[in-house]
Amino acid sequence: MKIATWNVNGLKARLDFLKIWLEQRQPDVVGLQELKLVDESFPHAEIEALGYRAVTHGQKSWNGVAVLSRLPMEALQIGLPGQADFGSRLLTVRVDERLDFTTVYCPNGKTLEHDDYRAKLEWFDDLAEFWQSRSNHTDAQVLCGDFNIVATALDSWLGEGGEGHLFHSAEERLRLNRLLSMDLIDLYRHRHPDEQTFSWWDYRGGAFHRKQGLRIDLLLGSQSVVDRLRDVATDREFRKKQEALTASDHAPVIAEIDW
Repeated sequence: MKIATWNVNGLKARLDFLKIWLEQRQPDVVGLQELKLVDESFPHAEIEALGYRAVTHGQKSWNGVAVLSRLPMEALQIGLPGQADFGSRLLTVRVDERLDFTTVYCPNGKTLEHDDYRAKLEWFDDLAEFWQSRSNHTDAQVLCGDFNIVATALDSWLGEGGEGHLFHSAEERLRLNRLLSMDLIDLYRHRHPDEQTFSWWDYRGGAFHRKQGLRIDLLLGSQSVVDRLRDVATDREFRKKQEALTASDHAPVIAEIDW
């Protein structure tokens, strides 16, 4: 089984790009973030024509998450409890009756001084409480998405120079580490403990070509998922233009697991 996460940065602008990726990579389950459209505008017919069903939690112009699956799935949780005012940022489905798959679009925070930074930390606190409080979940669990946190200096082009900046702050990392303490393992870092790779590059200043990126898009899995893990990679090829179509500023992250 191939599972993936991808912040598409606007599905309306990226639909044809997404279709090319789905046809070429053939993932089985995909968590999408930053749809920027309401549920009623989701292109179900075009996605279904490629063999996927979609469950969505959309929002006009901002945020929005979805899960695409070639396997049977049912929605378990739509929205993070207690955080409706922060937008459509969480969706959990059960896939094939055996895999609980959650996609999240975590808040950015804007700056360390902005009110949204404190709200970001509170959002992560609620995410941890939600994750800890779930009952009747399967052994195979995935929490994926755009976390807007750089786990370590290795995950940032700034290296140690990024310490204390947004995405790199101690309080943000504390929240991410709390999630990782809940039987969740960073699949990429488990498979490639010392390799530097990025999943997001600013559109400005030639950041992609200058290798000035951050690894903020993560696939986290429970131990039973890790035990089945074959490989995981950042799909950098799809951060580049495809057939003259402009890419998202994020690259997909794909893992293959035995199923």
